[in-house]
Amino acid sequence: MNPSEPISVRCWPGLLPYFTVLDAMREFTRQRDETTRDQIWLLQHPPVFTLGRNADPADVLDPGPIPVIRSDRGGKVTYHGPGQWVAYLLIDLARCEWNVRQLTRAMESAVIHLLAQHSISAEAHREAPGVYVRGAKIASLGLRIQKGRSYHGLSLNTDMDLSPFQRIHPCGSPGLEVTQVHTLCPELRSETVAQELLNSLSIALERPLDKGGS
Repeated sequence: MNPSEPISVRCWPGLLPYFTVLDAMREFTRQRDETTRDQIWLLQHPPVFTLGRNADPADVLDPGPIPVIRSDRGGKVTYHGPGQWVAYLLIDLARCEWNVRQLTRAMESAVIHLLAQHSISAEAHREAPGVYVRGAKIASLGLRIQKGRSYHGLSLNTDMDLSPFQRIHPCGSPGLEVTQVHTLCPELRSETVAQELLNSLSIALERPLDKGGS
């Protein structure tokens, strides 16, 4: 990637409905051209289960009051909710001469780097994208590529109610355990995690960030 081209960062307070953000990402990707700056959107969603393109609806065991939404990202089923940071990466891969595997590895590396700063050893699994701590999943990944441009991204469990994950087979894997930053490092504030995630993404993507937005 061009190291001189910053990525614009947009951070939203509160909780943004999943469909609102999905529609906005699609529209941004549809309208952008070769001069449009790449962006990272950092935010949180109200409770929602999302089904990726490879998801089996049977992996949603008992959604209860939580809505279930079909998404166009890669991957299977996951949960988003308050206390989980979601970073959406709107990157022109063709312009940067990257491929989807490189972007996936960069996202995984960013989370692993963030956790290592707090003496938490994490790893990625090639056969099941995401980041794991002692076998428990702490970050999920899913992307969509349209005409060489990415949207969707990663979700990092930070300080949230993990019980909704028991209502699904996380990422289509029965019995998969999940964990979060607060469980592993209780003194680490959610706002600090958000800033460190952005900094780690900047390192992994080899791009500076413009946190003033665009």
